[in-house]
Amino acid sequence: MHELQRLVLDVVRLIHGLDISNLLLPYVGVGGGIEAHEHVDLVHTLKYTLIFLVGVSAIFGFGLALTAQKFAVKIDPRVEKVKEVLAHAHCGACGYAGCDQYAEAVVNNPEVSPSLCTPGGALCAEAVAFITGKKAEIKEPIFARIMCQGNWDKSSKKFRYEGVQDCRAAVLAGGGDKSCLYGCLGYGTCARVCPFDALSMAEDHLPFVDITKCTGCRKCEAACPKKVIEVLPASKQVLVACHSKDKGVDTRKNCEVGCIACGICVKVCPFDAPKVERNLSRIDINKCRVCGLCVPRCPTKAIEDFIPKRSKAEVTDKCIGCQICMKVCPVNAATGEKKKKHHIDHSRCIGCGICTAKCPVQAIEGTFNATDVFCLAAAKKQNAAS
Repeated sequence: MHELQRLVLDVVRLIHGLDISNLLLPYVGVGGGIEAHEHVDLVHTLKYTLIFLVGVSAIFGFGLALTAQKFAVKIDPRVEKVKEVLAHAHCGACGYAGCDQYAEAVVNNPEVSPSLCTPGGALCAEAVAFITGKKAEIKEPIFARIMCQGNWDKSSKKFRYEGVQDCRAAVLAGGGDKSCLYGCLGYGTCARVCPFDALSMAEDHLPFVDITKCTGCRKCEAACPKKVIEVLPASKQVLVACHSKDKGVDTRKNCEVGCIACGICVKVCPFDAPKVERNLSRIDINKCRVCGLCVPRCPTKAIEDFIPKRSKAEVTDKCIGCQICMKVCPVNAATGEKKKKHHIDHSRCIGCGICTAKCPVQAIEGTFNATDVFCLAAAKKQNAAS
């Protein structure tokens, strides 16, 4: 550094003591101090010009070096470590533009959770928590849901679309070729944008979600021009799989499985979860207990039950014969005499789990577990990651 400073000072002194104005711009004309030379010594001129440029470059270079050293941004080494353990899907599910931005935020901001990388799963959350010295939160898995059952066989079309086989292109043609303006167009945009191959198009032109691969990154949700994809908690498995806000009579014309806002689900639900608004029934996932009572009562089968098989209730020897299960059972599957062990008729039991929740001595077992299928999916993903 000292040698560089001495070199710069020597160049400055040389430039200061040198008068090269007569070489570069000789005085010409009336009043000129000297006469113009007939020729210029090019080598001599270039020599001193080069010295001048080298001196100016050295001064600016030295100044830039000092500026860079003074205003240098120090990068926490933990940021690079966090980047290494993230999924690098750059999906934006964490709320940041990309993995790099999330890595900087989770290291530098104590309020940012280490569990926001949903594609990375639990192992990623634990690794980020270890690097940043934070505590990993246990979060319920989330998955994409297709909120439409109106495939090409069950729904009508306004015209025949022959353009680019992409939902975003098809929607430019009058909102799409489907008569229902709210339904899935079925051209596979969501499947193509999924970075984990969790979405595929079935033969009926509706997307199918593989929950063993889905990470809830929301890329398909953002890409769908009809907004028929929702990313929801795994435990919420009874949903109105329809977005149509048309009147019931119009929905009937457009689709065989659309919600007609009849209100039957509202009447049969013991938890007041469904609510009809703007010609569409919506289930409040915070109130829903996944009992499934509304599913068989829906006249158009618009309510979808994502639990493939519900377990049947079984009364154990702990039963005290209080008959509460008989009072709360919506299908009259529980029978028995007072103060004697009761019985559950499996031919009637729908596995709603209401009796289990109401039993004061926890004498009923074998009822459904709303997250069985999703626990299995999470276990598969964890085994694949390890």
